[in-house]
Amino acid sequence: MAYVAGEARQEMLDTLGEAIDEIAAALAALGGAYEQLGTLPADRLEEQLFRPVQAAYGRAKRTHVGFAQRQALPGRTFTPANPGLPSTGIRGFVDSAVVSVAEADAVLAELQDSMMPVEVGDAELRAGLADVRELLGDVRARAREFVRTLGR
Repeated sequence: MAYVAGEARQEMLDTLGEAIDEIAAALAALGGAYEQLGTLPADRLEEQLFRPVQAAYGRAKRTHVGFAQRQALPGRTFTPANPGLPSTGIRGFVDSAVVSVAEADAVLAELQDSMMPVEVGDAELRAGLADVRELLGDVRARAREFVRTLGR
Protein backbone atom coordinates (compact mmCIF):
# COMPACT_ATOMS: atom_id res chain seq x y z
CA MET A 1 0.00 0.00 0.00
CA ALA A 2 2.83 2.44 0.85
CA TYR A 3 4.39 1.81 -2.56
CA VAL A 4 1.16 2.73 -4.34
CA ALA A 5 0.75 5.87 -2.19
CA GLY A 6 4.35 6.86 -2.93
CA GLU A 7 3.77 6.43 -6.65
CA ALA A 8 0.62 8.55 -6.43
CA ARG A 9 2.50 11.32 -4.64
CA GLN A 10 5.27 11.26 -7.25
CA GLU A 11 2.67 11.30 -10.03
CA MET A 12 1.03 14.37 -8.49
CA LEU A 13 4.40 16.09 -8.23
CA ASP A 14 5.20 15.26 -11.86
CA THR A 15 1.79 16.51 -12.99
CA LEU A 16 2.27 19.76 -11.12
CA GLY A 17 5.67 20.02 -12.82
CA GLU A 18 3.97 19.73 -16.23
CA ALA A 19 1.68 22.63 -15.33
CA ILE A 20 4.66 24.70 -14.16
CA ASP A 21 6.41 24.06 -17.49
CA GLU A 22 3.32 25.36 -19.32
CA ILE A 23 3.22 28.46 -17.12
CA ALA A 24 6.93 29.02 -17.85
CA ALA A 25 6.14 28.83 -21.57
CA ALA A 26 3.42 31.45 -21.09
CA LEU A 27 5.86 33.72 -19.27
CA ALA A 28 8.42 33.34 -22.04
CA ALA A 29 5.83 34.16 -24.70
CA LEU A 30 4.66 37.22 -22.79
CA GLY A 31 8.29 38.28 -22.46
CA GLY A 32 8.67 37.96 -26.23
CA ALA A 33 5.62 40.17 -26.75
CA TYR A 34 6.87 42.69 -24.19
CA GLU A 35 10.14 43.12 -26.08
CA GLN A 36 8.24 44.19 -29.21
CA LEU A 37 5.96 46.73 -27.55
CA GLY A 38 6.35 50.42 -26.90
CA THR A 39 6.41 51.72 -23.33
CA LEU A 40 2.69 52.20 -22.67
CA PRO A 41 1.46 48.94 -24.23
CA ALA A 42 4.36 47.10 -22.57
CA ASP A 43 3.30 48.49 -19.19
CA ARG A 44 -0.27 47.33 -19.86
CA LEU A 45 0.92 43.87 -20.87
CA GLU A 46 3.01 43.63 -17.72
CA GLU A 47 0.17 44.71 -15.45
CA GLN A 48 -2.67 42.79 -17.08
CA LEU A 49 -0.97 39.57 -18.18
CA PHE A 50 2.62 39.13 -17.08
CA ARG A 51 2.16 39.81 -13.36
CA PRO A 52 -0.72 37.35 -12.82
CA VAL A 53 1.09 34.64 -14.79
CA GLN A 54 4.33 35.35 -12.93
CA ALA A 55 2.49 35.16 -9.60
CA ALA A 56 0.95 31.83 -10.66
CA TYR A 57 4.39 30.55 -11.64
CA GLY A 58 5.86 31.49 -8.28
CA ARG A 59 2.94 30.01 -6.35
CA ALA A 60 3.06 26.79 -8.37
CA LYS A 61 6.80 26.41 -7.77
CA ARG A 62 6.37 27.02 -4.02
CA THR A 63 3.58 24.45 -3.97
CA HIS A 64 5.79 21.95 -5.82
CA VAL A 65 8.76 22.47 -3.50
CA GLY A 66 6.63 22.37 -0.36
CA PHE A 67 4.84 19.18 -1.35
CA ALA A 68 8.11 17.50 -2.34
CA GLN A 69 9.67 18.41 1.01
CA ARG A 70 6.67 17.33 3.06
CA GLN A 71 6.51 14.00 1.25
CA ALA A 72 10.32 13.48 1.16
CA LEU A 73 10.25 13.32 -2.64
CA PRO A 74 13.02 14.56 -4.92
CA GLY A 75 12.55 18.16 -6.04
CA ARG A 76 13.02 19.51 -9.50
CA THR A 77 14.69 22.54 -11.03
CA PHE A 78 12.57 24.52 -13.46
CA THR A 79 14.25 26.33 -16.32
CA PRO A 80 12.95 29.30 -18.28
CA ALA A 81 11.26 28.46 -21.55
CA ASN A 82 12.26 29.80 -24.96
CA PRO A 83 9.85 32.52 -26.13
CA GLY A 84 10.18 31.67 -29.79
CA LEU A 85 11.21 33.68 -32.80
CA PRO A 86 10.61 37.44 -32.86
CA SER A 87 8.76 36.96 -36.16
CA THR A 88 5.97 35.35 -34.11
CA GLY A 89 4.80 38.89 -33.45
CA ILE A 90 2.98 40.41 -30.51
CA ARG A 91 -0.37 38.76 -31.19
CA GLY A 92 1.31 35.42 -31.83
CA PHE A 93 3.18 35.60 -28.54
CA VAL A 94 0.05 36.57 -26.62
CA ASP A 95 -1.91 33.76 -28.31
CA SER A 96 0.85 31.30 -27.43
CA ALA A 97 0.75 32.46 -23.81
CA VAL A 98 -3.02 31.96 -23.69
CA VAL A 99 -2.66 28.42 -25.06
CA SER A 100 0.02 27.60 -22.48
CA VAL A 101 -2.08 29.03 -19.64
CA ALA A 102 -5.07 26.99 -20.82
CA GLU A 103 -2.90 23.84 -20.90
CA ALA A 104 -1.61 24.52 -17.38
CA ASP A 105 -5.12 25.13 -16.11
CA ALA A 106 -6.38 21.93 -17.74
CA VAL A 107 -3.57 19.90 -16.14
CA LEU A 108 -4.30 21.40 -12.73
CA ALA A 109 -8.06 20.90 -13.12
CA GLU A 110 -7.52 17.25 -14.01
CA LEU A 111 -5.27 16.84 -10.97
CA GLN A 112 -7.87 18.44 -8.70
CA ASP A 113 -10.69 16.38 -10.23
CA SER A 114 -8.73 13.17 -9.69
CA MET A 115 -9.20 13.61 -5.93
CA MET A 116 -5.59 12.48 -5.42
CA PRO A 117 -4.74 15.68 -3.49
CA VAL A 118 -7.63 14.93 -1.13
CA GLU A 119 -6.65 11.28 -0.74
CA VAL A 120 -3.09 12.27 0.14
CA GLY A 121 -4.52 14.61 2.76
CA ASP A 122 -2.26 17.55 1.95
CA ALA A 123 -4.21 20.76 2.56
CA GLU A 124 -1.30 22.96 1.48
CA LEU A 125 -1.15 21.21 -1.89
CA ARG A 126 -4.88 21.65 -2.42
CA ALA A 127 -4.68 25.34 -1.46
CA GLY A 128 -1.72 25.88 -3.76
CA LEU A 129 -3.48 24.28 -6.73
CA ALA A 130 -6.56 26.41 -6.11
CA ASP A 131 -4.47 29.58 -5.82
CA VAL A 132 -2.64 28.92 -9.08
CA ARG A 133 -5.86 28.23 -10.95
CA GLU A 134 -7.39 31.42 -9.55
CA LEU A 135 -4.40 33.48 -10.69
CA LEU A 136 -4.63 31.99 -14.19
CA GLY A 137 -8.42 32.17 -14.33
CA ASP A 138 -8.95 35.40 -16.22
CA VAL A 139 -5.79 35.50 -18.33
CA ARG A 140 -7.68 34.52 -21.49
CA ALA A 141 -10.19 37.38 -21.12
CA ARG A 142 -7.44 39.85 -20.25
CA ALA A 143 -5.40 38.73 -23.25
CA ARG A 144 -8.39 39.10 -25.55
CA GLU A 145 -8.96 42.65 -24.25
CA PHE A 146 -5.26 43.48 -24.53
CA VAL A 147 -5.08 42.33 -28.16
CA ARG A 148 -8.38 44.05 -28.98
CA THR A 149 -7.06 47.40 -27.77
CA LEU A 150 -3.52 46.96 -29.11
CA GLY A 151 -2.49 49.94 -31.19
CA ARG A 152 -5.25 52.19 -29.90
